[in-house]
Amino acid sequence: MKQSLFETRHQPHWQAFATQVTLLEQGKAKTQDLTHFPHDYRRLCQHLALAQERGYSSYLVDPLQQLALRGHQQLYRHRSQLGAKTLSFLLADFPRTVREQWRFVLVACLLFFGSLIGIALLVYLFPDLIYAIVSPQQVTEMQGMYDPDASRLGRAAERASSEDWMMFGYYVMHNIGIAFQTFAGGLLFGLGSVFFLFFNGLMIGAIAGHLTEIGYGQTFWSFVIGHGAFELTAIALAGAAGLQLGWALIAPGALPRGEALRLAARKSVQMICGVIVFLLIAAFIEAYWSSTTAVEPWGKYLVGATLWAMVIAYLLFAGRSRHAPE
Repeated sequence: MKQSLFETRHQPHWQAFATQVTLLEQGKAKTQDLTHFPHDYRRLCQHLALAQERGYSSYLVDPLQQLALRGHQQLYRHRSQLGAKTLSFLLADFPRTVREQWRFVLVACLLFFGSLIGIALLVYLFPDLIYAIVSPQQVTEMQGMYDPDASRLGRAAERASSEDWMMFGYYVMHNIGIAFQTFAGGLLFGLGSVFFLFFNGLMIGAIAGHLTEIGYGQTFWSFVIGHGAFELTAIALAGAAGLQLGWALIAPGALPRGEALRLAARKSVQMICGVIVFLLIAAFIEAYWSSTTAVEPWGKYLVGATLWAMVIAYLLFAGRSRHAPE
């Protein structure tokens, strides 16, 4: 291909890319401007390689080289900014958001942990109550999962021999499904979130009370204490995010309901992003640590207590500074 035809064909792409780079250099680029930037940069590099391979004039090759260099600098500068923003979110923005929404978090925790602890005590004191909440088939399955003689704890018979990485994927999908269900239920004026918080607390608590009553308490509690710090907290926070959406619909104030919901969704989505991180950590711990029988229960209790302390301290204190008031 002749140089003139090559220039005519691709000049509009180069000019558009140069405009993108200039906006990025001036700090005027919008988020949507970055969407296709990596693809445009790779296309420019391909054109530069073709121009060099075909021996085109330096009047074409040199400007393309300069443009590619400027694009490379902007591409990796914004990638590093993305990493810094992610780190900032995890270390400060997420726990700060949780504290800002403490009223919704408190209500969600009362619903979830209150129902969990309350029904666990009732089932422990009145063992037959378990069958009014959980089906006999599920009770039998749970007993098999937490039998002290089981080779891997917390796994049904058909999954007992599964690879840890397969179980990790299963736990991720299962737990994130519960969290999104609890969160999205907030769109029903908060009633869905209230229901799923209470229902999940009821189910978990009933199983906990039953297994403790039949003598499987040590295997059960040593299993759940580690990943429970992240998993149970994440479910409560997902419920809090849903309750915030519901409250925006119930009491929008002077704003139209749509606008109030949009503003509430900003904070709620931030909380859900943190919830997903918590659930990924929980799934990893559950697959590779909680299920093993090679560690003595006291070791799991020690690690679990440490993880609970870390989660509570993180949510209460991370992101606090004199220059970032609550």
